[in-house]
Amino acid sequence: MAECCDSRGCAEEFDAAFAERMAARYRRRGLTRAERRLVDFLAADGVRGATVLEIGGGVGEIGLELLRRGAERCTTLELSSAYDEQAARLAADAGVADRVRRRIVDLAAEPEAVERADLVVLHRVVCCYPDAGRLLSAAAGRCRRRLAFTHPSRDPASRVVSAIENTLAGARGIRYRSFLHTPSAMLRALEEGGMRPVLPGRGWPWRVQGLVAA
Repeated sequence: MAECCDSRGCAEEFDAAFAERMAARYRRRGLTRAERRLVDFLAADGVRGATVLEIGGGVGEIGLELLRRGAERCTTLELSSAYDEQAARLAADAGVADRVRRRIVDLAAEPEAVERADLVVLHRVVCCYPDAGRLLSAAAGRCRRRLAFTHPSRDPASRVVSAIENTLAGARGIRYRSFLHTPSAMLRALEEGGMRPVLPGRGWPWRVQGLVAA
């Protein structure tokens, strides 16, 4: 889906300045705790030669780490091209630019436009999408082996943060909104798509869930 068709305002909220901050943070500190858990889960059965699909991958740091561990190639999907410049620099610095492909695609709207992959990951993505069940169902349909995703904790603190974010976005005239989806409903969508949960959601503020193809 072309960037001009983005109905969720992601291109407005996650712009080039945001991408630059994310790339700088990764260069300084590496992966966050939640990102390390995602990578470790996805690589648990071995990653050499695997294909990776990083949905809403931003600057692509999770894909880069899996490529470093031996994955063959990574496709990163985004709704905005704002990340592309920083992502290309990070991939070039890591020496894997020829093994990374970036596409502007709304997977929930066009699941058949994306090839299946061995490993699928969605980090900080479902909270940005109004229909998480549809998105995760599409992700399950693209996964051969392992799928991992994160979602915010549904606790009072997260509810306050989400409400403040949405209020500020509205005040700035930005269409983007964040969502606190029900974890059980998200898992149900994945199970109906042929996945089996094996890593229970833990962590704060991002809970990490891991599933394998049933």
